[in-house]
Amino acid sequence: MNVCRGARIVNHMVEGAPALDAVFHALAHDARRDMLRRLAAGELTVGELAAPLQMSLAAASKHVKVLEQAGLVRRTVTGRRHLCRLRPGPLSDAAAWLRFAERFWDERLDSLQDVLEQATALDEEAQHAVRHRSLPDDQA
Repeated sequence: MNVCRGARIVNHMVEGAPALDAVFHALAHDARRDMLRRLAAGELTVGELAAPLQMSLAAASKHVKVLEQAGLVRRTVTGRRHLCRLRPGPLSDAAAWLRFAERFWDERLDSLQDVLEQATALDEEAQHAVRHRSLPDDQA
Protein backbone atom coordinates (compact mmCIF):
# COMPACT_ATOMS: atom_id res chain seq x y z
CA MET A 1 0.00 0.00 0.00
CA ASN A 2 1.44 3.35 -1.05
CA VAL A 3 0.68 6.58 0.77
CA CYS A 4 1.77 10.00 -0.47
CA ARG A 5 3.12 12.20 2.31
CA GLY A 6 4.00 15.57 0.87
CA ALA A 7 6.48 14.91 -1.91
CA ARG A 8 7.46 11.51 -0.49
CA ILE A 9 5.68 8.26 -1.36
CA VAL A 10 5.86 5.63 1.37
CA ASN A 11 5.31 1.97 0.61
CA HIS A 12 4.15 0.51 3.93
CA MET A 13 4.83 -3.07 2.81
CA VAL A 14 8.52 -2.17 2.34
CA GLU A 15 8.96 0.58 4.92
CA GLY A 16 7.41 -1.50 7.72
CA ALA A 17 9.51 -4.57 6.97
CA PRO A 18 12.47 -3.74 9.27
CA ALA A 19 10.12 -3.25 12.25
CA LEU A 20 8.33 -6.51 11.50
CA ASP A 21 11.68 -8.28 11.06
CA ALA A 22 12.73 -7.03 14.50
CA VAL A 23 9.52 -8.37 16.06
CA PHE A 24 9.97 -11.82 14.53
CA HIS A 25 13.65 -11.79 15.53
CA ALA A 26 12.64 -10.96 19.11
CA LEU A 27 10.03 -13.74 19.10
CA ALA A 28 12.55 -16.26 17.75
CA HIS A 29 14.08 -16.92 21.18
CA ASP A 30 12.18 -18.90 23.82
CA ALA A 31 13.53 -16.79 26.71
CA ARG A 32 12.19 -13.61 25.11
CA ARG A 33 8.81 -15.24 24.42
CA ASP A 34 8.69 -16.30 28.07
CA MET A 35 9.49 -12.74 29.16
CA LEU A 36 6.68 -11.36 26.99
CA ARG A 37 4.18 -13.89 28.38
CA ARG A 38 5.01 -12.86 31.93
CA LEU A 39 4.99 -9.14 31.09
CA ALA A 40 1.43 -9.57 29.80
CA ALA A 41 0.40 -9.98 33.44
CA GLY A 42 2.09 -6.73 34.49
CA GLU A 43 5.35 -4.84 34.92
CA LEU A 44 8.45 -6.73 36.03
CA THR A 45 12.03 -5.77 36.78
CA VAL A 46 14.87 -7.23 34.71
CA GLY A 47 15.80 -9.32 37.77
CA GLU A 48 12.26 -10.72 37.97
CA LEU A 49 12.39 -11.53 34.26
CA ALA A 50 15.75 -13.28 34.68
CA ALA A 51 14.95 -15.33 37.81
CA PRO A 52 12.81 -18.19 36.41
CA LEU A 53 15.06 -18.47 33.35
CA GLN A 54 18.18 -19.08 35.45
CA MET A 55 20.19 -16.45 33.61
CA SER A 56 22.36 -13.58 34.76
CA LEU A 57 21.06 -10.04 34.93
CA ALA A 58 23.45 -9.16 32.09
CA ALA A 59 22.00 -11.89 29.85
CA ALA A 60 18.43 -10.92 30.74
CA SER A 61 19.24 -7.28 30.05
CA LYS A 62 20.51 -8.20 26.58
CA HIS A 63 17.26 -10.06 25.86
CA VAL A 64 15.25 -7.08 27.12
CA LYS A 65 17.30 -4.84 24.80
CA VAL A 66 16.24 -6.99 21.80
CA LEU A 67 12.61 -6.70 22.94
CA GLU A 68 13.02 -2.93 23.30
CA GLN A 69 14.54 -2.60 19.82
CA ALA A 70 11.52 -4.45 18.43
CA GLY A 71 9.22 -2.04 20.27
CA LEU A 72 7.72 -4.85 22.35
CA VAL A 73 8.97 -3.64 25.73
CA ARG A 74 9.41 -0.25 27.34
CA ARG A 75 12.03 -0.06 30.06
CA THR A 76 12.02 2.72 32.64
CA VAL A 77 15.02 3.19 34.90
CA THR A 78 14.67 4.57 38.40
CA GLY A 79 18.01 4.49 40.14
CA ARG A 80 19.29 0.95 39.69
CA ARG A 81 15.82 -0.48 39.14
CA HIS A 82 14.92 -1.33 35.54
CA LEU A 83 11.16 -1.80 35.22
CA CYS A 84 9.82 -3.39 32.03
CA ARG A 85 6.35 -3.01 30.55
CA LEU A 86 4.82 -4.84 27.58
CA ARG A 87 4.01 -2.78 24.49
CA PRO A 88 1.69 -5.09 22.51
CA GLY A 89 1.26 -2.89 19.41
CA PRO A 90 4.00 -4.52 17.32
CA LEU A 91 2.54 -7.95 18.11
CA SER A 92 -0.66 -6.98 16.31
CA ASP A 93 1.38 -6.13 13.20
CA ALA A 94 3.03 -9.56 13.38
CA ALA A 95 -0.34 -11.23 13.92
CA ALA A 96 -1.75 -9.43 10.87
CA TRP A 97 1.14 -10.68 8.75
CA LEU A 98 0.63 -14.22 10.04
CA ARG A 99 -3.09 -14.04 9.19
CA PHE A 100 -2.13 -13.02 5.63
CA ALA A 101 0.33 -15.92 5.39
CA GLU A 102 -2.26 -18.32 6.79
CA ARG A 103 -4.85 -17.27 4.18
CA PHE A 104 -2.23 -17.55 1.42
CA TRP A 105 -1.21 -21.09 2.40
CA ASP A 106 -4.78 -22.20 3.15
CA GLU A 107 -5.77 -21.25 -0.41
CA ARG A 108 -2.74 -23.01 -1.88
CA LEU A 109 -3.28 -26.14 0.18
CA ASP A 110 -6.99 -26.20 -0.71
CA SER A 111 -6.01 -26.04 -4.39
CA LEU A 112 -3.50 -28.84 -3.92
CA GLN A 113 -6.12 -30.96 -2.17
CA ASP A 114 -8.53 -30.44 -5.09
CA VAL A 115 -5.86 -31.51 -7.60
CA LEU A 116 -4.96 -34.59 -5.56
CA GLU A 117 -8.61 -35.59 -5.17
CA GLN A 118 -9.15 -35.25 -8.94
CA ALA A 119 -6.02 -37.28 -9.67
CA THR A 120 -7.12 -39.99 -7.22
CA ALA A 121 -10.58 -40.14 -8.80
CA LEU A 122 -9.09 -40.47 -12.30
CA ASP A 123 -6.69 -43.16 -11.11
CA GLU A 124 -9.55 -45.10 -9.50
CA GLU A 125 -11.61 -44.84 -12.70
CA ALA A 126 -8.67 -46.12 -14.75
CA GLN A 127 -8.11 -49.06 -12.40
CA HIS A 128 -11.81 -49.89 -12.46
CA ALA A 129 -11.81 -49.84 -16.30
CA VAL A 130 -8.80 -52.16 -16.44
CA ARG A 131 -10.36 -54.66 -14.02
CA HIS A 132 -13.66 -54.78 -15.84
CA ARG A 133 -12.38 -54.78 -19.40
CA SER A 134 -13.62 -57.88 -21.20
CA LEU A 135 -11.04 -60.41 -22.29
CA PRO A 136 -10.70 -61.30 -25.99
CA ASP A 137 -12.69 -64.35 -27.15
CA ASP A 138 -9.61 -66.51 -27.67
CA GLN A 139 -8.56 -66.05 -24.00
CA ALA A 140 -12.00 -66.63 -22.53
